[in-house]
Order: sequence, then structure tokens, then C-alpha cells
Amino acid sequence: MEIENYKPKSFWERPEGVTGGLFGLAILGSLSYILYKALPYLVSIAENSLYLGLLLTGLAALLYVIFDPKMRNLIWYIYKSIMRWITGLFVQIDPIGILKTYIETLEDNLSKMNVQISKLKGQMYKLKDLIRQNEKQIQNNLTMASQAKETDKQAMMILKSRQAGRLQDSNMKLDDLYKKMEILYRVLTKMYENSEILKEDIKDQVQVKEVERSAIRAGHSAMKSAMNIISGNKDQRYMFDMAMEAITDDVSQKIGEMERFMEMSTNFMDSVDLQNGVFEEEGMKMLEMWEKEGASLLLGNQKQEIIKESDGNLDLSTPLPMLEKSSTHKNQYDSFFEF
Repeated sequence: MEIENYKPKSFWERPEGVTGGLFGLAILGSLSYILYKALPYLVSIAENSLYLGLLLTGLAALLYVIFDPKMRNLIWYIYKSIMRWITGLFVQIDPIGILKTYIETLEDNLSKMNVQISKLKGQMYKLKDLIRQNEKQIQNNLTMASQAKETDKQAMMILKSRQAGRLQDSNMKLDDLYKKMEILYRVLTKMYENSEILKEDIKDQVQVKEVERSAIRAGHSAMKSAMNIISGNKDQRYMFDMAMEAITDDVSQKIGEMERFMEMSTNFMDSVDLQNGVFEEEGMKMLEMWEKEGASLLLGNQKQEIIKESDGNLDLSTPLPMLEKSSTHKNQYDSFFEF
């Protein structure tokens, strides 16, 4: 996701929008009740020309506020700021605070993913061994069938040929299963690697932007930001907050994808019974459905490359890639602040 493609959430889509809606209804209800109670008094005022003039002046001022775009925007900005402050007392809505929570979530998910990759690797070793055993058994059965044919033992020849055929069919299915496991393994390891990079990029952004935000807020008061927005000028504080919000939304989606794939891969692995050399078709269908889905947020264009390169010849002895910080590495979120 790039900042130019990011569509900010409306006020009503945010957590403070719920607070604002509840307060708005309460305010409208209170005003309606006050108006109802004050109606007799207003009628009596209207009968006095002086009071009527003051009343009309007040009404004109109110209409000016309602119909003047700048005044309306100012009041709307103040209202949103108050609702955001109230919501922040109960819900974490600060982007930097949310990102800190996401870092903890990523660390926890990476630990779980590491365990999951190890379990999958163990299953793949067992499956490969089962395929080899079946291949040996196939050759033994074919050899015995050939010997039975030479000695004119028709029943033995048919029995061993059929056993070899059944094992061959089983191996074809197990070989397809291994290739799916290989895709799963490659995806999990690449997600692990990319999630490590994501975690470090978030850490860097939090460390830098926390200081930067303090400096921006020190030099840009809330009222100055309000006036900039009302005037139609780009406000640095507003743009900074929008960029931080875009980052939290992007990270949220990537963590969501990571957790969904981990859940799907767990279900797939649980559907495999290597002890009996069988597996449920539902598990295979889940993985095949994921393969046909669109681009991955965490993998990007690498998704299709991983699927294509899975040929059953994966070297399982290769350790998980270790993240090494490079001076040439460009933080994936730096471009969000180019405004």
C-alpha cells in the first residue's frame, strides 16, 4: 500500500465516530427537550419587539454558523477533536501506541510460525520417507510378480501386480501432497522472513516518528491545524497523522493475512494422517483455494513465484533465513511521509 492509494477512514468509521454519534444524539435530544420547554417563553419574547429583534439577531448568527463553510468546518473540527479525546480515554486510538501493540503481536506470531514451520518440516521428512518405502515395496512386488509369471504362478502374479498398482496410486497422491506441503513450507518461510522485516521496519518508524510527532505538535497547535485545514492548506500535523494511520491500517491487514494463513496451514496439517498415509481432500482444497486468490500483502509478487518453483525438490536442511540489517535497506513506510 502506498500513501497516495490510501483512502482515510471517515470520522464515522473510526472508534471516535461511535462516541461522536452517541454524543450527537444526546445533544440533539437535549436541545429538543430544551426547545420544547422554552417554547412558551420564546412565544412571549416574540410578542415584544425589542426581544424579537434580539431573538432574530441570535437566529441570524446561528444560521451564519450553519451555512458558512469555514465556521462549520471549525466547529466540526473542534467536535471531532473532543470526541477523539474522550474515546482515547477508553480505547487505544493513538497510531504509535497501536503500532507498539502490533510489534508485540508480530513477535508472538513469529514465535508460533517458527514452531509451525518445524512441525511441517518434520511431517515432510516423514512423508518423503513413506514415499521411499512405498517405492521399494513397489519394486519388490513387481519383482515378485515377474518371478511368479516365470514360474507360471498366475494368482501370485495378479496379487503382487495389484499391490504394486495400489502403492503406485498411493504414491502419486502422496507426491501431490508433498508438493502442496512444499508450497506451504516455502510460503511460511517467506512470510516469516517478510514479517521479520515488517517488524523491524515498524520498530524503526515508531522510534523515529515518536520524536518527530512531538516536534510537530510542539510547533503546530491544534487551533493552527484547524485554521490550515479550514483554509484548504496542507497541514503538516494532519498529513503526519494520516500517514501514521495509513501505516497502522497496512500493518493490521498484513498481520490479519499472516494469522489467517497460519490458521489455514494448521488446519491443512491437521487433516494429514501420515501414520496411515491418508489425508482429507478438504485440507488440499483450502490450500488450492488460497493459491488461486489474488496477490498477497505480505508476499506481493513472490506468491506466484513460490507456487511455480515448488517441484518436490526442496532442501529441508536449509535453515530459516536470519534477518540481517543492511545499511542499504529502505524502510517500506518511508514513502508514506513524502508530502
